[in-house]
Amino acid sequence: MTRYDAVFWDIGGVLLDVSSVRAAHAAFVERLVDRRGGSMDADEALEVWRRAVGQHFEERDGTEFRSARTAYAKATETVLGGSVSEDEWFPLFRATVRDYLRPNPGASEVTARLADAGVYQGIVSDVDAEEGEFLLDHLDVLAHVDDVTTSEEVGRTKPDSAMFEAALEKSPVPAERTVMVGDRYEHDMAGAAEHGIRPVSYGADDGPAVEYVADDLWDVLSIVTAD
Repeated sequence: MTRYDAVFWDIGGVLLDVSSVRAAHAAFVERLVDRRGGSMDADEALEVWRRAVGQHFEERDGTEFRSARTAYAKATETVLGGSVSEDEWFPLFRATVRDYLRPNPGASEVTARLADAGVYQGIVSDVDAEEGEFLLDHLDVLAHVDDVTTSEEVGRTKPDSAMFEAALEKSPVPAERTVMVGDRYEHDMAGAAEHGIRPVSYGADDGPAVEYVADDLWDVLSIVTAD
């Protein structure tokens, strides 16, 4: 018996350690500059790269989906000062993130335990579809989840209703028997609560939508599993 029958997971900041993402991006830019040269040193190049990525997302309309891979491509071209084919930069980018990205403690173990308990698990994340699959596989989580709902698939980002509605349509479990584990209040906690999903804060700001707080991912197992 379980208290809840389904868990929706965010990726970045929940299953994936976001500090490792920052480290991966810094290492990629450093390797890029070392390989291709240019007028900027690694620190200046990283600042330019991050600013270009940020601008790509700032220009979106509301909850419109914008591709992270497109952002990284634009930022790479900005650093190198010209057009760069994906074949030139993406293999280096993927190899670097493989070296640096790491899960938050318990990500694989907790999702495996929930799968063994028969708990439905869905991903609800603002990522590119292919990147989401790569991340989940890299974090040793993909084999434990039942469905993945990405912003690329839906065309919108959280807290847009379309994201949660798409995830609930895939799930055999009603909203009231589902928890959403996220690290952002408006996107994950408030967005889930509006659809009757029980919010679990994993580092999200506190607020009236928060029903449970998980200090680590093992707490999610305790929340979902009946006493």
